[in-house]
Amino acid sequence: MANNLAVFAGKKALAVIQERGLQPEDIKVIAGAAGGPKWLVLGQLDRLLFSSWLKARIEPLFLMGASIGAWRFAALSQKAPIQALDRFEEAYIHQAYNRRPTPAVVSRESVRIMDHYLSDQAIEDILSHPFLRLNIMTVRCRPPMDTDKKTPLALGLGMAAMANSVHRKLLALFFERCLFFHPKSRPPFFAMNHTSVQRVALGEKNLRPSLLASGSIPMVMEGVTGIPGAPAGMYRDGGITDYHLDIPFLNEDDGLVLFPHYMPRIIPGWFDKHMKWRKPTPANMSNVVMISPTETFIRNLPLHKIPDRNDFWLFEKKDTERIAYWKTVVKESKRLADEFADATATGRIREMLRPLP
Repeated sequence: MANNLAVFAGKKALAVIQERGLQPEDIKVIAGAAGGPKWLVLGQLDRLLFSSWLKARIEPLFLMGASIGAWRFAALSQKAPIQALDRFEEAYIHQAYNRRPTPAVVSRESVRIMDHYLSDQAIEDILSHPFLRLNIMTVRCRPPMDTDKKTPLALGLGMAAMANSVHRKLLALFFERCLFFHPKSRPPFFAMNHTSVQRVALGEKNLRPSLLASGSIPMVMEGVTGIPGAPAGMYRDGGITDYHLDIPFLNEDDGLVLFPHYMPRIIPGWFDKHMKWRKPTPANMSNVVMISPTETFIRNLPLHKIPDRNDFWLFEKKDTERIAYWKTVVKESKRLADEFADATATGRIREMLRPLP
C-alpha cells in the first residue's frame, strides 16, 4: 500500500469524514500557506484538485492564501488553471541570480514571474470566476518596519521577533493585517476578530500589487506602497503574521477547510518557525483537513527534502542542477495526487485519518 500522503483532521472534520468520506461539495475554503519554493511539492496535487476533483463545483469556494499560497491560487483561479499553473511554475523554477541579490533585484524578478502568468485578461478571469473566490493576506507595516533601509528594518525585525516570543498579539505593534478579498462574495473569515484587520476589495488595479506585497519578505524584497483602494503605507508578506494561516476560517459556518500543505505541522506566524511550543488555536483548526507528504515520500526525493529558499545558496552558480532538482520534485509529487484521488474515490481516506497535531 502506498505511503506517500498523510491526512490530518480537526475534531469536526474527523466526524464528517468518518461519516461520509471527503466530498468536494463539503469543502468551503482551501488554504494556501507561505513558504517559498516548498510549494513545488504540491504542484501535481494542485493540478488534480483544480481540474478533475472540483470540476462539478457550483457553490462559491473561498481560496485563502498568504505569500506563495496566494500566488498559487492566482494561477488556479484563472479560466485555464492548469495552463496558468504551468506558466507560473516554469517562470518560478527558472528564476536565477548571479550573486547574492539585493531586495530590488528580487522584486524585479518577482514582477517578471508575475508578468509570465498574470495578464490583464487573467485578472479579469479571476475577478469574474463562476465559483472560485481568491483572497490574499498581506500586512501593512507600522514604524519602524515601514522602510526598506537595511539597518532600521533589521532592528525592527529583531524587536518584532522578541515581542512575538512573548505573545503573538504583540505583533500588532509592528504589523496590521490587510485582507484583500474577492469582490463577488465576502469570505466566511471576513469578520476575523484579530486586534486590527484592514479589509480591501480586490479589483483590476490592486490585484497585482496586493499579490506582490503578499510575497514581499522583509530584507529579501522591497515593500510595496501605493496599493489602490488600500490605506496608505508599506505592505509586505502576509506570512509574517499568518505563515500557515491560523485564522477562524469558517467562523460559525458549516463545511470543511482543505489545507494541502508541505509539512505535517501548522506554524502560526513567520517568527514562530523555531518555536516548537507555538501552536495554532484549536477552535480555528476544528474544520481543517490537512494533507501533506509523509516522511517516507520526502526521504525518497533527491536530497531527501523538499525545495526551500536555501537552495539558491546550496546551488549557487549551479542553477541548472537546482532547476533539475526542483523539476524532479514536481514530477514526483504526482504520487501525492494519485494517492489522494484513490483515497477519496474508494473511501480509504477514513483509514488514513489522524487527529490534527
